[in-house]
Amino acid sequence: MAVLSIDLACRRWSDVGIVLLRRTSPAAVPPDALPAPIECQIIASTADGLDENIIDPEVLAGRLNHLCITHEVRILVLDGPQGWKSSKNGLEHSRLSERMLNTATKTGLPGMVKPYPYRTFAEFCLDVYDALCRRGWKRLSTTSSATLGEHRILVESYPHAAWKSLGLPPLPTKRRAHVSDLARAFAALNRILPITTNQPPNHDQLQAIIGGLPGLAIEERNSAALRIVGAAPRREEGHWREGFIVLPAPEPRLHGFRWLN
Repeated sequence: MAVLSIDLACRRWSDVGIVLLRRTSPAAVPPDALPAPIECQIIASTADGLDENIIDPEVLAGRLNHLCITHEVRILVLDGPQGWKSSKNGLEHSRLSERMLNTATKTGLPGMVKPYPYRTFAEFCLDVYDALCRRGWKRLSTTSSATLGEHRILVESYPHAAWKSLGLPPLPTKRRAHVSDLARAFAALNRILPITTNQPPNHDQLQAIIGGLPGLAIEERNSAALRIVGAAPRREEGHWREGFIVLPAPEPRLHGFRWLN
């Protein structure tokens, strides 16, 4: 049982973080037991024949789909917006999930993004989601539990909020982060969850690890280990709108989305 988690980038292949998360022992353990270890396999994002400075959404979607087929993955986690704001959500500039998490960037109505330079990345992410859906994937919805065995599910993550959801300081931005910051954050995460990696993670890969944790909880039907924020994705006036952002939860929750059970 594995999950593939991606820290997306739209300019250089080397900035894409790709991590395969797998539970090394069954998740069904006594309530007072320590969490089962999570094995994280860091996968190279670059490859022969790829232009480092040109990331085509179709090519990226094809590579991710191939990795998922190879590793029998049915949950794919992506750090990036899956839809535009609904014109009916009552908000001026953002999706409901973005408002609830107070994200630094806001995905508005189609073509409208704040801050404006974020538009290139937002449109790239939407293109990746759509390219994966053409390959048979579906965005996470409240009906996903009933079809988890039939469909492959796309899950949106937000690593900055994921760190805070676990009670940990978020990573500094990539430009400001030092190796010591990455080591400190990884050690702090390991004090909460036993995690092993096949190599020391860089900034993008560490963000993919933290972002992928709720995807693993969805795969295991463990609603106590995740938090779902926002509104379900839907088609509106020819565009995908809204979409859930999923975060890891630090402790069992007695309320929330029972549809996972």
